[in-house]
Order: sequence, then C-alpha cells, then structure tokens
Amino acid sequence: MKKIHHYHRRFRLAMIRTFGLSLVICAFLLPSYIKFEKSGDNLFTISFNGVEIGKVGSLDEVDEYATTARKRVVGDSTELVMMDVSFDVTGEETLFGKVDSKDTIIDRMTGVMEKNIKDTLQRCYTVKINETTVNLATYEEVEQLLQEAIAPYDTEGKYTVDLVLDQTREVNVLTTDILPGKSTASENITYSAGVTYMLEQALQDVESTEEMDFEDYTLGLIDIAYADTIEVIEAYLMSDELIPVEDAIDLVTKEQETQIVYKVVAGDSLSKISYENNVPIDDLIAMNDAIEDENSTIRVDQEILINVPEPDLSVIWKEEQIYVEDYEAEIQYVPNDNWYTTQQVTLQEPSAGRRKVVAVTTYKNGTEESREILKEEIYAEAVPKIVERGTKIPPTYVKPISGGRVTSGFGARSAPTKGASTYHQGVDWGVATGTPVYASNGGTVVSAGWMSGYGYAVYINHADGRQTRYGHLSKVLVSVGQTVSQGQKIALSGNSGRSTGPHLHFEIRINGTAVNPLKYLN
Repeated sequence: MKKIHHYHRRFRLAMIRTFGLSLVICAFLLPSYIKFEKSGDNLFTISFNGVEIGKVGSLDEVDEYATTARKRVVGDSTELVMMDVSFDVTGEETLFGKVDSKDTIIDRMTGVMEKNIKDTLQRCYTVKINETTVNLATYEEVEQLLQEAIAPYDTEGKYTVDLVLDQTREVNVLTTDILPGKSTASENITYSAGVTYMLEQALQDVESTEEMDFEDYTLGLIDIAYADTIEVIEAYLMSDELIPVEDAIDLVTKEQETQIVYKVVAGDSLSKISYENNVPIDDLIAMNDAIEDENSTIRVDQEILINVPEPDLSVIWKEEQIYVEDYEAEIQYVPNDNWYTTQQVTLQEPSAGRRKVVAVTTYKNGTEESREILKEEIYAEAVPKIVERGTKIPPTYVKPISGGRVTSGFGARSAPTKGASTYHQGVDWGVATGTPVYASNGGTVVSAGWMSGYGYAVYINHADGRQTRYGHLSKVLVSVGQTVSQGQKIALSGNSGRSTGPHLHFEIRINGTAVNPLKYLN
C-alpha cells in the first residue's frame, strides 16, 4: 500500500506541473484567449445583417472597427454611398473568452458592407432657372453652362460669371454675378494720398462735367446680365439623374415658344404687332377671342396674347453705338376740349431730319428693348407732325335688348328672304314679339315710324357723330326730335317689314357707314 501511494503522489505532482506548463504555453501561443474580470458583460459578439462577424472585448472597439470598415468601402470618393446594413451586438459575461483580431473583424465588416451597397449618390449641383432644373456633375460644368449662355453676346470674352452666396436666403444657395474680366492694368495701380489725392479727385470731377466728344465714348458691349433668377444648390443624386453639360447648354439656351402678354401702345396695328414680333396674324386671331379678323379694331392698353421664341435663360446686354440716321420728331398734339378722343385732324405733315448719334441700346436675346441717346449732332432738323385731337371721352354703347340669340351677324350672308340684302349692315337678335328695346346710347331721335324694309324703326343720332338704328319693331314709343337717355325704353320688338321672324335688327353707323355693332358694345 505504501508503495502505491508513493506513485500516486508523484502522478498528481506531474499533472499539476503539466497543467501549469499548459497555461504558460497558452499565454504565449494562444493570445486570443484572455482572462476577464467578472464585472458584467465582457465578451461581445458582432453580427452584420444576421452574419456573425466575430467577437471583441469592448463596445468601443465595435464603433471603431465599423468606422474603419466604412472608410474602406467609400475610400476617397466624394459620393454619398447608401448601404442596407444593420448590425447587432450581443454581450455575455465570461471568465475566459476568445476574441478575433482587429484586421479579421474589419475585413469581414468590409465584405458585408460591399455586398449590401444599395445606392451610390453622386455629389453634384442642381441649377434652377425659373421652372427649368438641370443637374450637373461638377462645379466647373455649372460655370461652363452659365458662361456659354452669355458667349453669343460677349464675343470678345470681356465678362466672366462668378457664383456667389445668396445673402437673402437662409439656406446655402448660390446665385450669379457677371463681372468684367480682370485687366492687366490693375498690376500697375498706384495709390495717392493727402493733397495729391484731393487734387486728383477734383480734376476727375471737373473732367466729368465736361461734355464728351464722339471719340471719347467706349463703343461696344458695356454691360451684360441674366434676365432670369438663377439658383445653384449642392446636392447628392443618382448618376442617371445627371445630364451632360452639352445637353444642359442646349436645353437652357435653345429658343422655345413662350406665351407673353403684349400691351397695345399708340400707333399699333395688328399687322405691325405681327411683323415686329414675328407672329402670323392668323396665330394672333386664333389666340385672342377679342380679335375676330385682321380688320378688327384694337385699342391702347389692350392686352394681346402672343407667342415669342425665348430661351429658358434670357440674357440682357447693353451696347454703346455710334451711327448716322434719319429720324422723326415727336408728334405734337393740340388738344380740343370740344371733340371726342375719337376725333383728330392733322395740322402739319412731318418731315424727317438727319443726325449723328451716340446711344446705349439694350437688347434681350437679340431683340432691341430700348435705346437711350447720350449725344447727338443734328445735320438737318426734323419737322414734327402736328395733330389736333379731342379730349372728351366718347359715350359708351350697350346692348339694346335683354337676352336674345344672334340669328344673323354683320357682313356678307345669303339673302334670308326675297328682296333682302346679301350684305347685312347690322346684327339680329331673335326675341319674342313685344320684348322691350332700349336706347344703346343717349341722343336725339331723328326717325320714328315706318321705314320700308326696316318696318317700324327708330333712328337716334348721338353726340359723338354716330347713329344707331332699331328695326322690325312692333311698336314705337318715341317721336322725332325727342331726347332720350342711355337705357331708356324706346320701342317693342316685332316682325314688321322685310323679316323672316320676330327679332330686333340693330345698327351702328359712323359717318353714315355701317360698322359691326358687336365691336362697339360694352
């Protein structure tokens, strides 16, 4: 028994030594196994999208490794990379645990992220011009687009486009500023001070008050600007949402049909408006209900819709020019308070003059907008046209009947009955017999009774020299010489005379000639 016990003791001692040696070997050969202190969760398992990445001993390491992995995926790109990745961290408390190396975990994280890249948003610039928006890849392309818009008008390259922060906006929005190109003369600028500076300023003031000669003006382009507000915003978009800069230039500079409102000014006619705006008269008639045909009357301040070719990005520029021209003097008007504004007489015919001129002409997209004369030298004085015209506002005309349907308009027609005219000199409204008829305007009754083809009729002369006629009446309620006011009942409608049914025939005559009444009714 004693002998067996001796070997048993020696065996236990060997086992203890072997275990101790094993611990030393593990400490050197298996560094991933570490001893933890018992203080709550101290070993953490990381999973990306359900895929186990590895184990770490600290939550801080999780954030650090994930940040490093993201940087690897994105690299130096300025694009915005969208990943569909979510990660979970599960903690546990243990005495001994195996952790993965930093490089291993980062490599695994990077692999999962690259496989789950959803979208790559490219850093770009959105240019907004009125309702048009274009997305360009780089800042340089924005500058190229804006520079190309002014290039056709700044043929010598005197001006450059600069993008500046819009101080009126709360968010970061860039807008444009067109500046003269840098001058090499600026390198030789010298500065004056004290008495010298004051003398120079005084000399400049004297020079500025002297009248400039024709040779002193700077001819050519003197100013240029965009006519539309431009906003440039930095954005992140998909690459297929961007357009090539060449296409963007074509989009914003190509002329397109744009509808504008033209206000009629004195001296305008439909043919003149058509010619100056390069719009066919047929198009003007089709776009405007108030214009019936090419002979329709238009009035000052009347608004007419027209289509004009304009690019999305319009440019306004000013040019200083010198030229010799024939010119017309402004019309001189002599007021006559006893005449209506529709009456005028030419007292003196005009004669053109001739002059040498320096002027600043303002253009918009190649069309002249205005002209300011800075200096002129008269070779031959122009003789002005002198016109005497009335100042009284002419009376208005109202529809002489309530309701009714137009059964025959003004102008050429087929004779409705034997003996009727094929050129209708008024307008007919179909109404029941006995419908009240009212004076379209105040005046004096000059005829009241039977008038052959008119049947029973009333003629009224008005203060502006016009006459109204009301025909085919059933009953006349006024007499010759009687003064009537606008809207006063003068008769009842009927079917008398050369008529095909109950209606009211109404005319307006100017200097004895019948005109279309519908153009004169309010």
